[in-house]
Amino acid sequence: MADFKPPAWLKPMNKAVMAVQKLGVVTGPVRVLTVPGRKSGEPRSTPATPFALDDGLYVVGGYPRADWVLNARAAGAGTVTRGRKSERVTFVELTAAQARPVLRAFPAKVPRGVGFFKRSGLVQRGTADEFEALAGRCAVFRLDAVSTP
Repeated sequence: MADFKPPAWLKPMNKAVMAVQKLGVVTGPVRVLTVPGRKSGEPRSTPATPFALDDGLYVVGGYPRADWVLNARAAGAGTVTRGRKSERVTFVELTAAQARPVLRAFPAKVPRGVGFFKRSGLVQRGTADEFEALAGRCAVFRLDAVSTP
């Protein structure tokens, strides 16, 4: 598998999206995922677009070795923020078999995300079949709310 690298514009764009969210402005379906860094333990944030499917909330890692994916794997928990509202969640990584139907649904559930995957070279046309074929290559997490006592 090729080691896909994010484009140079992605980090500045992510910072802009997070700054807007921090002001309390909701930017479409985008939310900010925050997890402790696997080396520093410091909070690390990235914008993402979780989507509902059946009874779960899922997020797909657009780059197989993205820092947020590695941090979510290591930490297993973090927060999801939309505007000024945050929720503690656990990140439950799906197996390739579990990820297939979630990935297959991705183009219909997150149509704006399809272009991101096309630009990264992970898919050509953005079909459900192409996304399903990413199972085992791109991380898929179920976000489970953590109940507060």
